[in-house]
Amino acid sequence: MKTLEQIENTAAINMDVQTVDLEKPVMMGNLEINTLEIRKPNVQALQGIKISDLLQGDVTAICTVLPRVCTPELTKSQINQLEPADITQIGGVIMLFLQPKSVRAEVLRQK
Repeated sequence: MKTLEQIENTAAINMDVQTVDLEKPVMMGNLEINTLEIRKPNVQALQGIKISDLLQGDVTAICTVLPRVCTPELTKSQINQLEPADITQIGGVIMLFLQPKSVRAEVLRQK
């Protein structure tokens, strides 16, 4: 388990990966998943999705992109088990990734 300082340092070093702590763990076999690492989506991960839908917080768009950008990779069934608060957090991270680097750096500095 990482300390708060390690998490902050990792965020400062790699602005293209953010960690989301889940409100309710998701089961992957016998393994309980408590956190997800969300990577900055590339063009391939965004194919078939309107960026405007992501920026508006469209749940279907977020759920479509999520397995393409998260570690561990979640199945549709596991995504459907996520709490609304978790989808909101994940959507916020994805929206942040769609902003210019200067905006992302400023937001991360304020955290």
